[in-house]
Order: sequence, then C-alpha cells, then structure tokens
Amino acid sequence: MHLHTYLNFPGNCEEAFRFYEQRLGGKISMLMHHGDQPGGDQRGLKGVLHARMTLGGADISGADVPNAEPMRSAYLALTTDTAAEAERLYALLTEGGQVFMKMEETFFAERFGMLRDRFGTSWMLLGPAKRM
Repeated sequence: MHLHTYLNFPGNCEEAFRFYEQRLGGKISMLMHHGDQPGGDQRGLKGVLHARMTLGGADISGADVPNAEPMRSAYLALTTDTAAEAERLYALLTEGGQVFMKMEETFFAERFGMLRDRFGTSWMLLGPAKRM
C-alpha cells in the first residue's frame, strides 16, 4: 500500500509543478496534457490531465480541474535540514501567496511558518525540528 497526495489546480498545474521542480528540488516523472491521452481529448478540456513528481521523498500528483479551489484544511508539511533552507523556501513560496503564520522560532522547530503559495497549495515549513 502507498499513500500520496493529489493536488487539483484551476489551470496552472504545469506551472506549479515546474516551479516546485526548479525551485524546491522536486523531480517530475510524468506530465500528460488532456490532448495527449489515447484517442485525444473528447471533452475539450485544457491543461494537465495527470502529473506526478517526487518532492522531499514524497510522491505528489496533480491535474487541472475546472473550478478547483485552493487547499483549505490540508497542508504539505516540508521539514528542512537547516533554518536557512526553511527561510529560503518560505521566501520562494510566499511570493504572490498568502501567509497564515510568519516564519519564526517555536518550541518544536528552529523555524516554522504556514502559507498558501500562489498556486493555491498550502504549506507548513519546519526547519529543523527541535528535540523534545
């Protein structure tokens, strides 16, 4: 059994996955557009039919879905090895996004912040966790 996260985007799935690959170190293993499916697209949909990547040791999939909304009650939690890396990722992901909790030291991590990036994906960034 294997559990992974599937993200829905309102038309910017490829842009988001390419950003995560280039700026966060992910690796896209599949990217198929609606028009690339066998027999072509019969419904007239645009964008990504299915994308898959590995990011931080986890598999993430996604697609463009009409009327997709930003994440509300789920987050991708990413733990970094250093506080500096957490700060770097926070700066990248908050650009054009929405901050829920500014990056700061907490009792459980040297750096912790919560945000929604410009693609609608919600993130928790920890760097690094403190021993309790």
